Amino acid sequence: MTDNYNDDYREVIPEEEKTETTLNEKKDNEKNSENTQVADTAGENSAEKKTEDKKDSGEYEDVCFICRRPESKAGRMFKLPNHICICDDCMHKTMETVSQFDYQGMLNNPGDLNQFGGQNGFPNISFVNLADLQGDGGIPNKQKLKKKKKAEGPKPVFNIKDIPAPHKIKASLDEYVVGQEKAKKVISVAVYNHYKRVATDTMDAIEIEKSNILMIGPTGSGKTYLVKTLAKLLDVPLAIADATSLTEAGYIGDDIESVVSKLLAAAGNDVEKAEKGIIFIDEIDKIAKKKNTNSRDVSGESVQQGMLKLLEGAEVEVPVGANSKNAMVPLATVNTRNILFICGGAFPDLDEIIKERLTKTASIGFNSELKDKYDKDTDILSKVTVEDIRKFGMIPEFIGRLPIICTLQGLSKEMLVKILKEPKNAILKQYQKLLELDEVKLEFTDDALDAIAEKAIKRDTGARALRSIIEDFMLDIMYEIPKDDNIGRVTITREYIEGTGGPIIDIRSNEILEPVENLKQIPVEEK
Repeated sequence: MTDNYNDDYREVIPEEEKTETTLNEKKDNEKNSENTQVADTAGENSAEKKTEDKKDSGEYEDVCFICRRPESKAGRMFKLPNHICICDDCMHKTMETVSQFDYQGMLNNPGDLNQFGGQNGFPNISFVNLADLQGDGGIPNKQKLKKKKKAEGPKPVFNIKDIPAPHKIKASLDEYVVGQEKAKKVISVAVYNHYKRVATDTMDAIEIEKSNILMIGPTGSGKTYLVKTLAKLLDVPLAIADATSLTEAGYIGDDIESVVSKLLAAAGNDVEKAEKGIIFIDEIDKIAKKKNTNSRDVSGESVQQGMLKLLEGAEVEVPVGANSKNAMVPLATVNTRNILFICGGAFPDLDEIIKERLTKTASIGFNSELKDKYDKDTDILSKVTVEDIRKFGMIPEFIGRLPIICTLQGLSKEMLVKILKEPKNAILKQYQKLLELDEVKLEFTDDALDAIAEKAIKRDTGARALRSIIEDFMLDIMYEIPKDDNIGRVTITREYIEGTGGPIIDIRSNEILEPVENLKQIPVEEK
């Protein structure tokens, strides 16, 4: 009875409700599968992220968030949340600054009372939550620089046999520099001896002293060009500094140590390599003692006094990657004992001091000399003595640390003509190459070269005058040639240089017309 009752009154589910139930179950299943896929994707992303982080840690280096120095310069970093890295120096400076205050209770609530009845913490100061800075406008997740790849292979050993002999150094200089035979010999021997000294360090307990060089020559005679050419030929770190910007420590300008920091930068911040380099200090005559001045001579005698230990050999603290010392720049100690210093300057009016000394004898009698005897002597600087340089304004202690005094000759007319056409990088060859790109041949007559040299001598600025003269008369030619494709050859004459005529222009013919690649440089006819 009961069973029949229950069977009769069993709940009957309509077909529509069954369909709805089935759809809901499908939706739930799909949602679960989507969640599973999202979880799997998240897992894959996290795995990819870990792989990327590992890759980044291998290829990139961390950067300090405060001073922006990479890990290779600043050293080991402190890792903070949100990918913030702080170097050891900045962390210590921060803690030193904070330690001046009562930072024991600065994280407590300002409302709490301390044992003295006052409030803990800093009133009216709220601390920043680093998590709030995440995202746009906040702290970047990755402050990293790509690591520099270290040079592979064994470290080269400095060997005496690898040093080029003086005659080879001079032969290389001869290809670029005209004349100045004595100066080239002096520099070749000095560089050779310097690297023999560096390679051996000591020879039978006999220490070889360093021989620094003082180069004296008129403007445009090739002092800086000699050293720059030397830098190209020798694979050594060489820094070219300027003495005009040097001032005494504590004044605005470059410190004396900045010349060593330039050498360290040229050596790729390798201290050991920089300690075997060469420093050329140009315009050394600009730090001579100022005459008749009552103010402090911060860019003259004071700089000479500051350079004494530098020239002789001392351990100098040099900022790495900067010109001046400050709290955020690391310092490296460089020993200047093995650094060769070459100082160069024009020393204007030094020839007058030499002439005054040479004509000091009586003007009447057997040993008398005419006052204008040395006026036309172009090699007057070769007669210079230490006394003349001291009278110019250099202190004796400074001169004593530059034992080799090398003088350069003033340029004569013949030397200027050779400078125009003989060196590998001669000025005429440069202009011939420029016009060669326009398929035009450029030639100069011998009379034209003489006229250019005569004009340069009148300007009294040495070889620098040659380029300014050529730029002047080549302006119209360089302007007009691209207009006309029929021009095949341009010949510069003396009349054109002197302004009484024009250049000889040859119209292009079939046999002259050639591709640019086949055009050869036109050699200048020699006398």
